[in-house]
Amino acid sequence: MKLELDHDSATPIFQQIVDQVHFQINTGELEAGDKLPSIRALAESHKLATNTIVKAFRQLEFRGLIQAQDRSGYIVAEPNQSIGRYQARGVSADKSEVHNVVDKLDHGLFPNAFCKITEDFLTGNPEHCNVIHSDGSGTKSIIAYLSYKETGDPGVFHGISQDSIVMNLDDLLCIGVNGRILLSNTVNRNALNCPGEVVNALIEGSEKFLQTLREFGVSIYSGGGETADVGDLTGTVVVDSCAVSVMKKKDIISGDLIQPGLAIVGLSSTGQASYEQFENSGIGSNGLTSARHDMLSTYYAEKYPESFDPNISRDLVYCGPYRLEDSLPDSTLTVGEAILSPTRTYAPVVYRILEKHPQLIKGLIHCSGGAQTKCLKFSDGVHFIKDNLFPTPPVFKAIQEASATPWQEMYKVFNMGHRMEVYCQPEDADKVIALAGEFDIAARVVGRTESSKAGNVLSLSHEDEVFSYRP
Repeated sequence: MKLELDHDSATPIFQQIVDQVHFQINTGELEAGDKLPSIRALAESHKLATNTIVKAFRQLEFRGLIQAQDRSGYIVAEPNQSIGRYQARGVSADKSEVHNVVDKLDHGLFPNAFCKITEDFLTGNPEHCNVIHSDGSGTKSIIAYLSYKETGDPGVFHGISQDSIVMNLDDLLCIGVNGRILLSNTVNRNALNCPGEVVNALIEGSEKFLQTLREFGVSIYSGGGETADVGDLTGTVVVDSCAVSVMKKKDIISGDLIQPGLAIVGLSSTGQASYEQFENSGIGSNGLTSARHDMLSTYYAEKYPESFDPNISRDLVYCGPYRLEDSLPDSTLTVGEAILSPTRTYAPVVYRILEKHPQLIKGLIHCSGGAQTKCLKFSDGVHFIKDNLFPTPPVFKAIQEASATPWQEMYKVFNMGHRMEVYCQPEDADKVIALAGEFDIAARVVGRTESSKAGNVLSLSHEDEVFSYRP
């Protein structure tokens, strides 16, 4: 492997290594199975710090170009081990590397629950339990930043506040949270690019959304937060939240009841719910790294270089055909309205189901990280069959057409039409559908559960194809 490194170049040394190795693999100079020089050998021969080589190899590994061998360094990966566009941008759809660590930790009082649940350390009540959850709006805030820079309207960040809250709240719904919820927000910003009016809009949007939720019976309150100026960490803004609640142990939906013989009712992510002010495209807050780059044009890369990671291969950066103001095909929305559509919460619906039919819900799954494959992380020995999904919403069709992402990968990254699943007895499905309808949310039986002798498996039907997934 030959490297010609220019220490006077503006391109960092590790990036020069990444680019040159990537090129040698593309041209066949390095072939699948070829062993790369050791990290130590490369560092010594080029008089570099070992950390520089490690950083370069990690980037190449994440792109799926090389793979580690136990105690024997790295080799060039086989072509069929290449990764999807989502992971090539530094994002993991299934977060397998995180779960490999977390799965070894204490899983709490209810190991199969959607969220970790602990004893009631806050009040010491033996009949209660605590749950604390952290999440955020992800890279959707960068799209809001682009819109803000283009229009000068900070109000676009109202939706980002909602995104951050919902990603916590709707995960908590999956364990049956029904009491008071206390929320805290963290805003990490580059103050040069995101001045005070952006922070004001985020706080205003958060308070307004929390008030709307309370009007629909969700007891959620603000506990303050933190705004950190971290220009060295982000070129734009990152919005995260943390939610905590105290519950009665007897009210927990543990996930143990997701067994064969159930109906899977999907709650649509599109349309306009009775508690929403605008039509929802269904985009949610997962997969926005791909949506942003695959949909938006190179115009944004050239004008706003602070909005993307320079380590990403340039052919994956803002490589789409659209500007924010362009019309989304087969939709009444613009592209910007579609991909900035605030993440829908299903809290009013779930609260109503719990109130009207306390024993109906056998399980709830928020199709967030991992999207339609999220179900594989729960129960054991279940064959999840999803063969009656909603029609693919226009925003996901446009993303797929712009990126040529395989449909099988699309279902691992995006919710594709429904973002909350209710698992219930087949005879109870109509009750769920009717209650969702009271809030103008479409619902349908999207599938069922059967027994599996080979562990959890998902069979998902898309048009004339059936995709199979395993944990």
